[in-house]
Amino acid sequence: MDRYYGFDLGDAESAVARKEKNMDREEPQILQVCDAQSFITAYARLSDGRLVIGESACYAADATVRRVRFKSRFLTDPESVRDIRVFAAGVLSELIGSGNLVPGDESCVYVGCPAGWKMADRERYRKIFEETGYPPVRIVSESRAALISACLSRHLQVGYDILSKSVLVIDVGSSTTEFAYIESGREVELQTAGEVMLGGGITDAMLLRESVEASPDADAIRSILEESEAWRNYCEFAARRLKEKYYSDEEYWEGRPCRKSIEILHSGSHYLTIRMDREMAEKLMKAGAPELGGHSFRDAFCDSLRQVKEKIGTPELVFLTGGVSKLPAIRTWCQEAFEKSVVITTAQPEFSVARGLSHSGRIDEDIRQFRQEVDELIETSTVERIVSSHMDQLYRSVVDTLTDPILETAAMNVFDRWRSGEISRLSEIDEELKREIEHYLRSEEAQKLLGSVVSAWLKPAAYELEEYTMPICVRHNVPYRALNLTSYLSLSDIDIRIDTKDIFAVDQITWLINTIITILVSLLCGGSGVALIAGGLKGILAGAILSLSVLLIGQEHLENRMMDLNIPKPLRRLISRNAFGNRIHRISSEVKANFYANLEKEKNEEITQRLAGEISGQIEECLKKMAQVVEIPLG
Repeated sequence: MDRYYGFDLGDAESAVARKEKNMDREEPQILQVCDAQSFITAYARLSDGRLVIGESACYAADATVRRVRFKSRFLTDPESVRDIRVFAAGVLSELIGSGNLVPGDESCVYVGCPAGWKMADRERYRKIFEETGYPPVRIVSESRAALISACLSRHLQVGYDILSKSVLVIDVGSSTTEFAYIESGREVELQTAGEVMLGGGITDAMLLRESVEASPDADAIRSILEESEAWRNYCEFAARRLKEKYYSDEEYWEGRPCRKSIEILHSGSHYLTIRMDREMAEKLMKAGAPELGGHSFRDAFCDSLRQVKEKIGTPELVFLTGGVSKLPAIRTWCQEAFEKSVVITTAQPEFSVARGLSHSGRIDEDIRQFRQEVDELIETSTVERIVSSHMDQLYRSVVDTLTDPILETAAMNVFDRWRSGEISRLSEIDEELKREIEHYLRSEEAQKLLGSVVSAWLKPAAYELEEYTMPICVRHNVPYRALNLTSYLSLSDIDIRIDTKDIFAVDQITWLINTIITILVSLLCGGSGVALIAGGLKGILAGAILSLSVLLIGQEHLENRMMDLNIPKPLRRLISRNAFGNRIHRISSEVKANFYANLEKEKNEEITQRLAGEISGQIEECLKKMAQVVEIPLG
């Protein structure tokens, strides 16, 4: 694609932005539609059949049909589909007529929608633009678009760091205020506050009502506005523009008249004067409004903030967007509600969504190519080769970490059970020791130890893998840490842990267990049990009896008979537990040395390959998850 368009169709005002493919470092351009960057979401059909949109539609005296505020009715009023289609057609005609959009060009259009819209609603909305003749259309949440705008804004310097923060996006429009909670770049659906029927349009209507009540011709004007939708829309639009004019520089208007006079030509001529000053500004915020059940705009807005806070707690960032968010009071209320949060906005919040939408197109293309290259890397044997080259070190690390706990736990348990008489004969020790080792390896303690082993072992493998992932990130303008496995190993909020219970399942490392048992039995029992009780017998029988026995029946026969001998419990208890424990510590290094010596010849290559394949598969899943992190905006 050569161009990416962002169409922020708002209930009151709209904007269109364009991003050129070869202008990565440039902000999206806000296009002029009907000679305005932010144009009124309205259309009118004139008596001669012509269609006009924007501000002209509000003023056209010969309009036979005039429509405003139709987007907010999309989910509830089937006729709004027609209004959206007509308005969208008018915008497309303006873009083509001005040369800002050339039919047939390689381009696509990203249209915003409220975060709370379901997929079926988004698809219905998309088809309106598709059927109207737009280039390929994709629907993106307006809150996500606003977040992109914050990420890529040259003014905020937030960048991709926003991906690791909790962000509350507050989009204050003319008809609604939309809250969306985004954590680590992902919208948290269960905690999304959704839309609140609270927007700047309520204060527009309040200003118009106050102006009508203050007019000497109040009864006649009120009657006209009730009867004529066209004049009501016209006067309300005039009130909105005057209000915006006042709020744009309250200090300037202090002591100066800020007003607009309207001649209403309907059943005669009637004059309406709309005024804005400090007193009126205070009234618009603090006076009760029928649209809000008698509550003031301030109280209703602050109550919504409290409800959101109850659901999500305190976010790290509060990002304000939408034209109405420029009101100083809005920022003040948000800061009061979220005292510990950083409240941010762009220089032109009314264009945040449009710019973010057009950014989405370029990001979408980058992400598509980025993920394709990640998938291609995964399809190769690169990860498996790297993992396999480090497998011997993994085995050694496991032995270094587990030998002492196995000796101290499993071997000591077997000794204690034999000493107490629970194990009758020395010949039973092999199977009992095997069961104890298996039981220990399944314990939570062993799994934690294995987890630390895996994390430490993964780091050198991850560094080697970065030689392949970093160039992919650089090619597609993605921070290399997005595929930096080592950084994720220490982030508790990213679920990329290796499941040690699966990797080191007992049935997959039987050879390891058997090797340890063989070494332990050999060292502890001298191959047939004598060593287990040698220290104790020397103390109990003073060595002489043992020597005499060897002379009478021979070493081999003595050992064989002792393996099946049920030694009396009193004799067993005379064997010092501390002495046995000290021997355990002394043989630890010998156990490890024997294991290392037998590593290559005892190791089952089939199990090793399966283990390497399993670890590689989990690392590849990690890469896929990490690739998705950079997709914050889209969905």
